[in-house]
Amino acid sequence: SHLADRAGVELPKIEYSREAREKAEQRANLLEINKLAAQYFYYQLRREGGKTAYGYLTGRGLSEETIRKFGLGYSDKYSDDLYKYLKGKGYSDELLRESGLFNVDERRGMYDKFWNRVIFPIMDVNNRVIGFGGRVMGDGKPKYLNSPETKIFDKSRNLYGLNVARTTRKNYLILCEGYMDVIAMHQAGFTNAVASLGTALTSGHASLVKRYTKEVLLLYDSDGAGIRAALRAIPILREAGVTSRVVSLKPWKDPDEFIKNEGAEAFEERLNRAMDSFMFRVHIAEQEFAMDAPQGQNQFFERCAGMLLELSDELERNLYIEAIVKEYGHGGYPEKGQHTGSEGDACRETDPAKVRDSGNKEKGIRRRQSAEADADLACELSGYFRTGGKIHFPFRFCGTAV
Repeated sequence: SHLADRAGVELPKIEYSREAREKAEQRANLLEINKLAAQYFYYQLRREGGKTAYGYLTGRGLSEETIRKFGLGYSDKYSDDLYKYLKGKGYSDELLRESGLFNVDERRGMYDKFWNRVIFPIMDVNNRVIGFGGRVMGDGKPKYLNSPETKIFDKSRNLYGLNVARTTRKNYLILCEGYMDVIAMHQAGFTNAVASLGTALTSGHASLVKRYTKEVLLLYDSDGAGIRAALRAIPILREAGVTSRVVSLKPWKDPDEFIKNEGAEAFEERLNRAMDSFMFRVHIAEQEFAMDAPQGQNQFFERCAGMLLELSDELERNLYIEAIVKEYGHGGYPEKGQHTGSEGDACRETDPAKVRDSGNKEKGIRRRQSAEADADLACELSGYFRTGGKIHFPFRFCGTAV
């Protein structure tokens, strides 16, 4: 405007509609309410009533510094304390209802949504508190409770821990399942860890991740649900232009458990050995089929071909064909030291020179047969794209050289 004044040009004034002004004001008020609530919960954790919750957090191995860094808190056993506190600050019931911090029913009126829970404030990338997660102390249900969607909180477009992880020096993010996973990893030095907020990964999350990195390591619990979550996340990330690799935590259930038992160095090593996400899908598919039978092998390779069909880049597709051939080729021929029958043992040649020549010749035949089988497999996988049809492997590939 200074330049415009000097040039004698009058700039048009931006006038916000009344509706836009009211929306902006409401958002500012909701952010302020969440900030006050976070401070309130943080204070409660350090009072006499918060001893059990504080003991739970330190019992999980969290330091005072970590508790402070993540602003962890406690909501006490009385279900109207926060309500009274915020009413005392002059906020209307209507605005408090919009904050997602309270439940309303005819009998009880308005009361705190979170009570007797350890509180995890959820921050956006600008370090503003936009929602909360709470873990119950005792046997209450549900074990974890999250803020509902509000004018300032969209679960599908925010990731827990991203406000810290986005400033990391690492060139990838680690995506895990829960608040405690993220916190334990940050404390151990892995400050590029984030988690989705009680929801499966969405395209909104993937777009958010894309702003900060081109690669994600998927770190899901090593149970069936964790594997399914990883399989769902891979194509969503790919669609957004983010490559992914999958980290196996076996035999431990989650990163917190892994780090406690094996330490940060061993964890770093696991991260370095993360599996390419396409090959992870191939390995999971393998478990569905009887790989010791020709029909099972055929079905497995048809599944692989279907997955390869998803790749539009021909070079990338050919590289994965090579990787599949390398890992699943060689047709199941007898290994060194294995024999095919008792007759061979009875008639074994005893002359060392002849044995060596015969062995080399046999190895050469096996190598040639293996190479031919691999070439057949590569050919069939490639041919699938031209014919769009079934895969029919030479019988040799299915384990018997003919």
